[in-house]
Amino acid sequence: MVELKNNIVKAINYNDLTGPIKIGDIIILNTTAVELSLGTGGIHFVIFNYSNESKDFKGKGHIMKLRYTPQQIKCLVAEEEDSLYHQMFKDFKSLDNHIFIIGSLHSMLAPIVAMLKWLDKDIKINYIMTDGGSLPIHFSNTVKSLKQKKLIENTITIGHAFGGDLECTNIYTGLIGAKEILKGNVTIIAMGPGIVGTGTKYGFSGIEQGQIIDAVNTLDGNPIAVPRISFSDLRDRHKGISHHTRTVLSEIAKTSSKVIIPLLDEYKLNILNEQIESLNINNKHDIIYEDGKDIFEAMNYFNLDIKTMGRGYEEDKEFFLTLGAVGRYVGKVLK
Repeated sequence: MVELKNNIVKAINYNDLTGPIKIGDIIILNTTAVELSLGTGGIHFVIFNYSNESKDFKGKGHIMKLRYTPQQIKCLVAEEEDSLYHQMFKDFKSLDNHIFIIGSLHSMLAPIVAMLKWLDKDIKINYIMTDGGSLPIHFSNTVKSLKQKKLIENTITIGHAFGGDLECTNIYTGLIGAKEILKGNVTIIAMGPGIVGTGTKYGFSGIEQGQIIDAVNTLDGNPIAVPRISFSDLRDRHKGISHHTRTVLSEIAKTSSKVIIPLLDEYKLNILNEQIESLNINNKHDIIYEDGKDIFEAMNYFNLDIKTMGRGYEEDKEFFLTLGAVGRYVGKVLK
């Protein structure tokens, strides 16, 4: 809590960027998100603490994230020369069909994890966080909760995202690190909280999903694409299969993936199929229909209260049923 203009407000301080904070410190805040009334990220952030006059750059690594900004931070990325894993990256040959579940929203992470672990508690799941949303992984309460509950094993942050158990330079080395270093049975890839959208065809950060599909295929992995599906979003462009997913699968991804569609009632399924067929997505990707109906029980079992765009399961069932279907399909493949 911070005193700002005679009011007590909430603010986030990242120790890695601005050092520890204590009562009585004088700080500078970034208040932009609150002034814009943003949802995700609508909070103040500490950008400087007068009690910490300079950053402490002790430690290994020489790769900078947030490069050439006042907040740049030094990281030991897994593939650099000083890393214990450097030679492993040089010797890498193939992902050997390792399963990568590729989402476009951070809110997709926990429900998929819940379904997988509900079906088989011994499945080992890792998570790659891209830099399409939040850059510090510490901002995600979801990741913190999943690790505390031992539902995910380890995390990788790629690009300018930081704070994961492993740091990697880009999606390709992130994929290699997930398979060769973290191992596990399955890796889920999605940005951190705070997708950017502009209401235009190509102007959204989730467009990275197509590029990630291609990266997984390039390295001989097994890409499972998670479609963004909703019948509760009031915006027509997101009805059924979101225009984000339609654009990614029809235009951005140049290679094929498995796309999991939930079993819904006939009316809704017809809408999804019409969207798929109108863009020839079914000729480019492997469309797989799966039952996701146990997703609510799975989330409840692990006491996960997940919302997407402010909507929970009861307000946006099809979104969550999709994630349940993804988890069930992958669970079957792993068996």
